[in-house]
Amino acid sequence: MSFMDVPDTPLSALYFDGTSARGHAVQLHLRQGVLRVLGDGIDRSAPIARMQWPERTRHGMRIAHFPDGGTVQCSDVQAWDQWSLAGGHSESWIVTAQQSWRWVGASVLALLMVLVSIQLWGLPAASRYVVAATPLTVDSALGETTLAAIDQTWMGPSKLSEEEQNRLRAAIARNLAPLPAGTLPEWKLLFRQSHIGPNAFALPGGTMILTDEMVELVQGDDKVLTAVIGHELGHVQHRHGMRMVVQSAVLGSLGAVLFGDFSTVLATMPILLGQAQYSRDAEREADAYAVHVLKAASISPAVMVSMFERLQQYQQDQADKKKGASDTPGTAATRQEKTDANEEEDSPLGMAFSSHPADAERIRFFKDAAQ
Repeated sequence: MSFMDVPDTPLSALYFDGTSARGHAVQLHLRQGVLRVLGDGIDRSAPIARMQWPERTRHGMRIAHFPDGGTVQCSDVQAWDQWSLAGGHSESWIVTAQQSWRWVGASVLALLMVLVSIQLWGLPAASRYVVAATPLTVDSALGETTLAAIDQTWMGPSKLSEEEQNRLRAAIARNLAPLPAGTLPEWKLLFRQSHIGPNAFALPGGTMILTDEMVELVQGDDKVLTAVIGHELGHVQHRHGMRMVVQSAVLGSLGAVLFGDFSTVLATMPILLGQAQYSRDAEREADAYAVHVLKAASISPAVMVSMFERLQQYQQDQADKKKGASDTPGTAATRQEKTDANEEEDSPLGMAFSSHPADAERIRFFKDAAQ
C-alpha cells in the first residue's frame, strides 16, 4: 500500500492493543509517511511502509495492523476509503478486479474455457504420453479385472455352440493372417449372451467380446465379423481403453482432491471401462484401422455398410417393439417385453455401435473406402 502525505485530517477509529478485547477510541493522523494513533493514554506511530493493510472488501470493516502488534479498525468504510484515497492510496489490480462483477464474470468465463480446453485437448494429449510409458502388462491386468466385473453383472455364457464359436474364431484368424507379422496386437475372442443387443467391444490387453446377438444379426458372416473385430483391434492397437482410464483417473483424482475418498477412483475403474464411451476421434481411428485390416484380407469395406444397415433395421424393430409393448394392456407377457426393451436400451454397457459417431458419417466413410 502506498500513501502520500495528506493534510492532517484525522480519522476516527478504534485501537486494539492485542492484549485485551477492549477497543479504544482514537484519531488516526498521517504525516510524512508515518501513521500516528492518538487517544486517551495512547500515542503510537509506525512508518506506513511497515504497516499491514489487508485487502479491502466491499462491505467489510477497514483494518490496519502494526508490525509489532496492535490493530486499528474503522467501521465507517466510506470515510476510510475517502481518507486513504486522499492519501494517494492505489489498490492492486487484484483488489480492483475482486470488486468488479465484470472482472469476476470474465474470470469465471476464462476458467470455464481453460477447463474445457483441458478436457478436450489437454487430457487426451497427456494421456497419450502416459499410456506410451505404461507397460502392456498393465493393460492385460486391467482387462482381466474388467472382464470379471462384466461377467458378474451384465453378461452370461454364450448360447452359441462350441463348434460355431470355434468356426468363427478360425475364420476371423484366417482373414487376419495376411496382415504383416507383428502389426496386429495380441487378441482373444470371447462370445457372450447379454441384454445389450448386437454389440462388440474390446478390453485393454486384447480381449474382445462378441455378443450372440451380433452373430445372429449378421447371420454368422465371418467377413462382416472380421470387419467388426478389425474395428475393435483398432481400439486395442491405439490403447484407447487405457487412454480413457488415464483421463478418467486424472479427472477422478481432481475430484478426490476437492471432495476426498480417492479409493473410490481406483475401485470403479473396471466399471468405468464398461460404462464409458470412446470419443469420436478414437472411433474414427478404430474405423481407419478396420479398413486397413479389411483391405489386407481382400475384403471390401462395404461389409461394414451392410452391418450398419442391418443394425439400423434392428434398432427400428426394437423401437417398434417397445412402442407396441407400451400401447398394449399390461399382461404378464407385455410386461416382460417392456422389461426386455428397457434393459436393452438402458444397458450400463455404453459401447453399443449406436453410441459411436453418427451412422451416416461412418457409412459414408466405409463406402468411400470401398471404392
